[in-house]
Amino acid sequence: MSPFIAEILGTALIITLGDGVVANVLLAKSKGQNSGWIVIAFGWAMAVFVGVYASASASGAHLNPAVTLALALKGDFYWASVPMYIGAQLLGAMLGALIVWLTYRSHFEAHENAADKLGIFCTIPAIRNPIQNLLTEILATMVFVIAVLFISKPETKLGALDALPVALLVLAIGLSLGGPTGYAINPARDLGPRIMHALLPIRAKGGSDWAYAWVPVLGPIIGAMIAVSIFQWIS
Repeated sequence: MSPFIAEILGTALIITLGDGVVANVLLAKSKGQNSGWIVIAFGWAMAVFVGVYASASASGAHLNPAVTLALALKGDFYWASVPMYIGAQLLGAMLGALIVWLTYRSHFEAHENAADKLGIFCTIPAIRNPIQNLLTEILATMVFVIAVLFISKPETKLGALDALPVALLVLAIGLSLGGPTGYAINPARDLGPRIMHALLPIRAKGGSDWAYAWVPVLGPIIGAMIAVSIFQWIS
């Protein structure tokens, strides 16, 4: 499997299972409706575990433009490969969102709340304050990327089991720092499904909130840059 296909596959698995758990919790008449934030956070952690495990051997399982940029800034990844990886991640995120919509299509039709429908595809802040929301995404991604850089150090690597600490990291961030913005911490994770929300024929879906879309893209990028600087300073 080529790195390009691996990044598409891994990201698609993350979004299928991650957006899928949100759909299960939010949509009308779903078996998991109203099961709550803990289920969502745990579901996203398991989604990351599956995506990383499936793609790690072929691509290194970046599955996140913030991670790809961090590794390139650190000197552990070729800059020439960055566009290809980010393109694959975006395509994978779009594919995953499509799978979720196809799976829950009847429930999207039965559900009336447009904000819930958007929240399945992408992040929505609990309190809308773009500057504060940006800061939250910067800090959450900074913590995430610093931890990923430590997990990926040769002396701490666990081989295929590296997927487990990354999944536990995502669970921890979701439970601790995820409340204000829904913890995008991944530009492709938010942008790809947001594009699909805009394109898909979803009944009474409302707008795709493009006025907010820059926050979960720019925040993780800045957070990753800060994380690399801190990591190089302390290690």
